[in-house]
Amino acid sequence: DIGDIIRGKDLYSGSNSKEKNRRQQLEQKLQEIFQNIKKNNKKLTNLTDKQIREYWWEENRETVWKAITCSAGSNTYFRPTCSHRDGKSQYQTQNQCRCDDKNGANADEVPTYFDYVPQFLR
Repeated sequence: DIGDIIRGKDLYSGSNSKEKNRRQQLEQKLQEIFQNIKKNNKKLTNLTDKQIREYWWEENRETVWKAITCSAGSNTYFRPTCSHRDGKSQYQTQNQCRCDDKNGANADEVPTYFDYVPQFLR
């Protein structure tokens, strides 16, 4: 859902006025941040607000994922993300994310691409 918030596609707008106000404040801050990014990078000045948000998320999604998951404790809830070779069971990625580059070719990649699946389907 963080990707949806960053990209301006979050479906949840808040259940009460206090939450809605927080969401509006967050959106204002994000707009300021993205305008500063455009202003400070001449290559991005012609991008629309939507395009700059998508650009930032594409550039930073892996770092955001690692920041959230790589230091999460073992008692933190994670769903199984990998299928076992026997095809009968599932397990979590080692250390909740794929920060350890020694486990294979895709070891340092974000293990899920659900951030591009529409929210109402997740």
